[in-house]
Amino acid sequence: MKTQRLWQILRYDWPLHFILWLLNGLPDNVIFLRLRGWAASPFFGRCGKNLRLGRNLDIYNSAMIELGSHVYIAFGCSLLATDSIFIDDEVIFGPYVVIASSNHTRRNDSFRFGPLDMAPIKIYRGCWIATHAVITSGSTVHPGSLVAAGAVVAGDIPASVLAGGVPARVIKPLEDDAI
Repeated sequence: MKTQRLWQILRYDWPLHFILWLLNGLPDNVIFLRLRGWAASPFFGRCGKNLRLGRNLDIYNSAMIELGSHVYIAFGCSLLATDSIFIDDEVIFGPYVVIASSNHTRRNDSFRFGPLDMAPIKIYRGCWIATHAVITSGSTVHPGSLVAAGAVVAGDIPASVLAGGVPARVIKPLEDDAI
């Protein structure tokens, strides 16, 4: 187990952190978002085409993260993959979104040394996770849904809905915009 984790650190985590550090000073415009995504894509468990990454990302255990095609992750997001994180095609993350696939538990009146409660996270095709939203372990966001800014998802969000609040709940169904 320890050699497998060491392999993941050397193969995925350190190269990804180095690439992101190297490219972090470049502005967030289309060219550099694509460059960051292209340079970082080999260091995820799976990555589709046209990944776009903003600056100042915090990514833990990238080998456990699967990204589809046409994914955009904005400035300041955190993806903490203690367990697996699956992000399908055409998903958009606003700035400062936090995706954490584990929660702390209490032991002897302290959260510091309690065991982690880990569960996978799944975000399906076409979702928009807005600014400062949090997706907690074991959550699923079904296709075409919008998680409102500042919402905390702790469970399932159905397909094609606007969800918001703490904890997030369905606010209304969504329909395609007429153009």
